[in-house]
Amino acid sequence: MSNNINFGRLFIYSTLIFFCLVYLMPLFVMAITSFKTLPDIKAGNLMSLPKEWVFDAWYKAWDSACTGVKCEGVKGYFWNSFQMVIPAVAISTLLGAFNGYVVTKWQFRGSNLFFSLLLFGCFIPFQVVLLPMAAVLGKLGLANTTTGLVFVHVVYGMAFTTLFFRNFYMGIPDELVKAAKLDGAGFFTIFFKILLPLSTPIIMVTVIWQFTAIWNDFLFGVVYSGSETQPITVALNNLVNTSTGVKEYNVDMAAAIIAALPTLVVYVLAGKYFVRGLTAGSVKG
Repeated sequence: MSNNINFGRLFIYSTLIFFCLVYLMPLFVMAITSFKTLPDIKAGNLMSLPKEWVFDAWYKAWDSACTGVKCEGVKGYFWNSFQMVIPAVAISTLLGAFNGYVVTKWQFRGSNLFFSLLLFGCFIPFQVVLLPMAAVLGKLGLANTTTGLVFVHVVYGMAFTTLFFRNFYMGIPDELVKAAKLDGAGFFTIFFKILLPLSTPIIMVTVIWQFTAIWNDFLFGVVYSGSETQPITVALNNLVNTSTGVKEYNVDMAAAIIAALPTLVVYVLAGKYFVRGLTAGSVKG
């Protein structure tokens, strides 16, 4: 019996390690390629370590790589992404919490229908909203602006954030809200003083979800941004597809890692909170 258990564990761990290695292999190739020189890339294979570890590709990707007609690196686009993602995540998370609070603790006639209609936003493809949203942004005077991108991501992400918070708040006893009402607490007092402090796990889930989705988005960025407001995903696409002579794969890899670093850092620092939030009921019906 003990041998069977040990064999089962060995098989499970071996399988997990195998898939982990397969999953991490592209990141490993990107990392070592970014530290190679061009002659080193041409002479060796993808899996070989650099003969000489250099940071030239990183400096060029950040400061002077060509992303179309401009050769200013990805640094400006990197900060553009932060200017877009931070307010978009904060606003969509707060609105999702507020909506989830209303449809669970202050139900009104038609609240279930309202929630069902809101859920359609989770299943609408990006491509469907491109033209209508472009018309809306044009009428609001937000076309080709960072504010316009924030608006688009808040609207599109609100369905997901509402779903997360609604399912989480379903697990909070209604008696807690009723007792607060008896003590004289009002609508906003209950939300900000009682429910929101209890929402740390689901807030972390929502922040990670929204940050990852918005930071990695390419379609909205390329359609709704101007030349001065493009996010880093658009710059990375332009960098890879720009040809100004010899193809510098080390620069492309360095730029790709720079673009992925924020999401990797978020998952490393807040990954445990993401798991806690999921197990706390964020995706349960």
